[in-house]
Amino acid sequence: MAEKNSAAIRKRAQINKANRTMFLWIAVSSAIIGSAVVVALFLGQQLLYNEKILAEKATTIQTLEANSEVIPELETEIRILDTNEALATSKANDDDQTVQVILDALPSDANSLALGASLQTKLLTGVQGLRIESLQVDPVVGVESAGDLAVVDAGLGSSDYQINFQFSVSGDQQALRKVLENLERSIRLIDIQVLRIESQSSTQLMTVQARAFYEPAKTLELTDKVVQQ
Repeated sequence: MAEKNSAAIRKRAQINKANRTMFLWIAVSSAIIGSAVVVALFLGQQLLYNEKILAEKATTIQTLEANSEVIPELETEIRILDTNEALATSKANDDDQTVQVILDALPSDANSLALGASLQTKLLTGVQGLRIESLQVDPVVGVESAGDLAVVDAGLGSSDYQINFQFSVSGDQQALRKVLENLERSIRLIDIQVLRIESQSSTQLMTVQARAFYEPAKTLELTDKVVQQ
């Protein structure tokens, strides 16, 4: 009877030991599998992140290559403009390059004072029998004066920038015609919106509301972009 009890106790002990061993193996296997899954997910995220970085680098390389390819074409067009006789005759200074006329025609900043000086000293002077009654150049709102940005007319694109001005001059018909010819021949792009001529006792009064344009300079710079994981 004692031998049977002893054998049962040993058998039970072996079963308990086997259960503990199996539990340990299952726990170790679960830990290994869990770690493997976590590592696999991490490697997958890193792979996707690296793919995003490579895609952004490829886009940057394509942009740089495209810009590099058009440089010879731009250089050729600039050399052609340097030989343009119409531009050469419009240079402000003999030492200026011919393409400087284009830059003068469309300045890079909203300098309304310079436009007013050009109107007063070049376009509206030197005309026999002409008298300047008034001249007003409006500062560009949001650039030269406080307030919201100037609203561009619906007929213009969002990239167009304008300076509004108006003036009144008096004189005979020939003098007024000469003023209009000066505006037409100006290298600055001038768009006349309102033109009104009134007859007075011995002269005529012409009132003009118009606008000139400028284009802010474009800057080329390399920037850093953060790619979100």
